[in-house]
Amino acid sequence: MAVQLPHSFSERMKELLGREYEAFLKTYGEIPHTGIRVNTLKITVDELQRISPYRMEPIPWCPTGFYTIEGARPGKHPYYHAGLYYIQEPSAMAPVELLGVLPGERVLDLCAAPGGKSTQIAAKLQGQGMLISNDLHPERTKALAKNLELCGARNAVVLNESPERIAAAFPGFFDRILIDAPCSGEGMFRKDEDMVRQWDENTPAKYAGMQREILRAAALALRPGGTLVYSTCTFSPEENEGSIAEFLAAHPQFSIVPVHGTGSFSPGLEPLPGTARLWPHKVKGEGHFIAVLRHNGKPEEESGADAGPGDGGKSLPVVPRGEAGGRNAQGGRAALARKDKSSVGRGDSRNGRNGRTSSRGDGRGRSAAIATEGDILASYAEFAREQLGWQPEGFPVLFGEHLYLSPLPREALNGLRTVRPGWYIGHVRSGRFIPGHPLATALTPGESLRSLSLAGDGPEAVSYLKGETLSISEDRLTIAPGTSPKGYVLVCIDGYSAGWGKWQNGILKNEYPAGWRWT
Repeated sequence: MAVQLPHSFSERMKELLGREYEAFLKTYGEIPHTGIRVNTLKITVDELQRISPYRMEPIPWCPTGFYTIEGARPGKHPYYHAGLYYIQEPSAMAPVELLGVLPGERVLDLCAAPGGKSTQIAAKLQGQGMLISNDLHPERTKALAKNLELCGARNAVVLNESPERIAAAFPGFFDRILIDAPCSGEGMFRKDEDMVRQWDENTPAKYAGMQREILRAAALALRPGGTLVYSTCTFSPEENEGSIAEFLAAHPQFSIVPVHGTGSFSPGLEPLPGTARLWPHKVKGEGHFIAVLRHNGKPEEESGADAGPGDGGKSLPVVPRGEAGGRNAQGGRAALARKDKSSVGRGDSRNGRNGRTSSRGDGRGRSAAIATEGDILASYAEFAREQLGWQPEGFPVLFGEHLYLSPLPREALNGLRTVRPGWYIGHVRSGRFIPGHPLATALTPGESLRSLSLAGDGPEAVSYLKGETLSISEDRLTIAPGTSPKGYVLVCIDGYSAGWGKWQNGILKNEYPAGWRWT
């Protein structure tokens, strides 16, 4: 057997599984299953199946998920860098499927890093409504933000906050909440031997206390009638059925939505058979536990008194469902036009501290003279007119000279440690607006006045992703009528956006950020 399991863990699993234990034990000598999930913000499942260089086998519990064959290296293909799919452990795709996200909803991913489940939620929202992705560990939020940017999310906010502070700022606000809880990781022993070394018989109890605090905070942030999904990648009953049973006893307004123990999902242990378990000897994936809970209260009608986000009960503007992050919202455009200072701020030491993280590769430097809010918005409006031909929607939020378009008004984030307040659009340098890389990754070719498509199976795509300058003749550019070929070009791979370039006289200057480059 490849993995040496702790003795106390093995004894407990024998007790839990009985006659199934030997079949369970055999899985530790097998190669873990790998998978990818199609990013439907950019490409359809059918289209990726048509162009994929890899043979893919459907994952039963995720319509957009596929197993990849042994030896495939999907992270070493230009399609990965164009955000067409996310590499994800197959069982980890199940919780978001059970969350049941619909376009236009307000969703909170409370323990989100590195971002696999957040990108899955973003794809289900399809640019409508909003996603708040949070993680308590500052370093982990960098990967979280980058993965959301790579997948092209326009309506996502990234926080680095405690669950309690989020619940206080957004009481009764979210339609759906995902808690992919920190846990002892027993279900991942086959994939990560470090988790085996870190485990001892007291580890489950330590995490169980943490999980129950997170559940209590999440309950305050969920709307009446909303859905909460709790998941772990562990087998420990005290972290799974035990945490949920204690929560339900203290919160009678919640009930379990049964996940029927058929097909891929096995029933949870007593006293909660309506929960679900994925056992590695029964499915092609690692071990997971999932509970779906519903708030039994009656949903409130949308009105001026609806649960808009607040800080300590302070009333703030309502953010209607289906508009805040959508492409047809009017609030952001009006705010930009009138330079509405109520939704534009410079950010304070808590909000803005991660707004210019160089490792994210957005090219966000500081110019010598600090531009005013009016200067920044005017420069952006000029860029949008000359380079895009349209103006994206959202509430404008400024961190210094950096502009984001957020699904939330600026004051809704006051006092919260904010890593990414929304879609990063760009910054001003020497009076000119420099578009951010995340702006490019979320655009389609038709949303830029100039675009260029490189072949995914050709050398130019890799050269671009390595940051190299390319020789590109003018006739290869797709240019809107009446537009000069000189300027920013949306560089695509087989028609899917990857980043910016600047074209002039047959030369494409590479604007692909250093922190994102192919290595």
